[in-house]
Amino acid sequence: MSDEVRVKICGLTNLGDAELAVELGAWALGMVFYEPSPRRCSLAEGQRIATALRRRVELCGVFVNAHMEEVVSVSEQLGLTLLQLHGDEGPSFCGEAARRTGARVVKALQVSDIGDIRDAARFHTDFHLLDARSALPGRERLRGGTGETLDWTLLDGRHSKIPLILSGGLAPENVGEANERVHPFAVDTASGTEGAPGRKDPAKLRAFFDATRRAQPGSPAESGSPAESGPPAEPGRDARPPAGRMAGPAAGGPAAVGSPT
Repeated sequence: MSDEVRVKICGLTNLGDAELAVELGAWALGMVFYEPSPRRCSLAEGQRIATALRRRVELCGVFVNAHMEEVVSVSEQLGLTLLQLHGDEGPSFCGEAARRTGARVVKALQVSDIGDIRDAARFHTDFHLLDARSALPGRERLRGGTGETLDWTLLDGRHSKIPLILSGGLAPENVGEANERVHPFAVDTASGTEGAPGRKDPAKLRAFFDATRRAQPGSPAESGSPAESGPPAEPGRDARPPAGRMAGPAAGGPAAVGSPT
């Protein structure tokens, strides 16, 4: 697999936005299946997205403290290849979800201090997604989609070899710096590429991919040549990223919640 930073577009609620994300080179599409979220994707629209794009991209279902039967049911109906568990799910739940669905598991964790980074080591999942914990009064229980940026310096204390998906307030204006400083396996954006919750802004989406490509070492954009992007590699459940890929240290519940940013 390539060492280029991949892009996960989250908070998708309609096929048009999903198709544009794939056209631009998305590695994974995130669909939120959590009722209170302003980015909740209906099962019917999730099926449309999955039917149209399943052979071209990783399909990720985002769940917040859902019952196991719901996770398994949605995964089977849509053919999900990734499960993002964004609530209080423990290591045993993550392992059982992987076993029962055959999907790879992304454990999402909120970070406000080095203790949160160390806590992630309990989760032997396929990926860790690290997001910012909101520091604003009244928003402490939000599980994502806040637009707040993670303190990247905290990731200097991360020594895990589990591939990192970096989230938290990433937008066209800062994703390049995030890539250069953190060197994640992938970056994740929801609110940073939206025109409204659950609706992507095509210009912001294109700018996000352009900024990500410009930050790649030796990229055509860096050398002054036009950027080129081929189609994403065909996803596969067994195509696990190498454990030591990262070039440097990395990045559900009842509150109103968005999808990871």
